[in-house]
Amino acid sequence: MARTDGDEPRRQDLARRRLAAVVGVIGELLITAGVIMALFVAYSLWWTNVLADREAKRQGSHVRDNWAKAPATAAGPGALDTKDGIGFLHVPAMRNGEVLVKPGTGSKVLNEGVAGFYREPVKAGMPWDRQGNFTLAAHRDGHGAKFHNIDKIKSGDPVVFETRDTWYVYKVYADLKETSRFNVDVLDSVPKESGKTRPGRFLTLTTCTPVYTSDYRYIVWAELERTEKVDAKRTPPKELR
Repeated sequence: MARTDGDEPRRQDLARRRLAAVVGVIGELLITAGVIMALFVAYSLWWTNVLADREAKRQGSHVRDNWAKAPATAAGPGALDTKDGIGFLHVPAMRNGEVLVKPGTGSKVLNEGVAGFYREPVKAGMPWDRQGNFTLAAHRDGHGAKFHNIDKIKSGDPVVFETRDTWYVYKVYADLKETSRFNVDVLDSVPKESGKTRPGRFLTLTTCTPVYTSDYRYIVWAELERTEKVDAKRTPPKELR
């Protein structure tokens, strides 16, 4: 059959409709993908914080309740090295309140909105040890993001660790704003990369950097200045008032 003059416009119109339909489907898929991505980001950066903060608060309350029940003759802080948590970290410069500290630095621990002390690849010293490096890690984004503001810490700032019976008051003296995640030398009992060459009583904070990535590590070092016994009212040292 011979083509009429109206066939070509009809074919062009049909092609345009089909193209419009395809573009519409692609557009809807892109919108859906965008919504899913937005929900994922909201979950990762907000809702995981909510859940982690709630869990950390519950666990922290449990630790403090146990402290309150402990008899006056109870063993020293070394005996508190349990899965429930050994104490609370206070870093005024980070403005994140108290941070419960527990053993381990794996995701299962840190995702609970706490800080963890290293057990590997280099075992952390404890604050009450005569010498050593109390090495800690926490998330910088999501899951409580307890070290999110680590970049706000400056040399000379106080860092306080609280146990059942003692306040350990440290002073920041050095930082390393970016280093390989495989750099375990920063965890040594004498952290030479911080400038120290002799044994002492150190504290090291570690977290991921840049924010929202895990490519590198951000390090802050502090050294013990003094200790204070906890009184009946748990009066904080002057650095926290």
